[in-house]
Amino acid sequence: MAAAFPSTAGFSKSPMIDSRSFRQLMGCFATGITVVTTKDANDEAVGLTVNSLTSVSLTPPLVLFCLDRQAKLYPVFKRSTHFGVSILSDDQEDISRHFADAHHNPRPKGLWDKSQANCPIIRQTLGWIACKKSATHKAGDHDIFIGEVVKLRKRADLCDPLLYFHGRYRRIGDA
Repeated sequence: MAAAFPSTAGFSKSPMIDSRSFRQLMGCFATGITVVTTKDANDEAVGLTVNSLTSVSLTPPLVLFCLDRQAKLYPVFKRSTHFGVSILSDDQEDISRHFADAHHNPRPKGLWDKSQANCPIIRQTLGWIACKKSATHKAGDHDIFIGEVVKLRKRADLCDPLLYFHGRYRRIGDA
């Protein structure tokens, strides 16, 4: 017997989806918050807040993130050969806001840990991964950056992640 699917009554059948509706719906999907980092042409650490991180493969270990081609740091990430991902804990909202701001203000104190495998890493996160970029694919107005994990570390003590849901930062247990 074939599985029954829920009714689609009430759903838009229009092939054109407006970006605001799409963004509002995707806001119903809670995501963790990361900062993806690399080095610019002057060997300075740069980064941006990303919630589009996804594991792709276990063998080899691959992750991806998506970046708008209009983003200020897009050219830097396009040229880079490596990138780092720092997974933020629930007490690092200030760091997420710093890297979500195009001007990077205000700058948190004691931000950087030592670089790992040619990737800048943020201090005291839930964990981090260092990646060698293995592919970039165009997808709509974004590019998908795929990286092979070459080094990683998970924080030893248990703490909660910083989440993003319905356009706001959240913590586990928030009502």
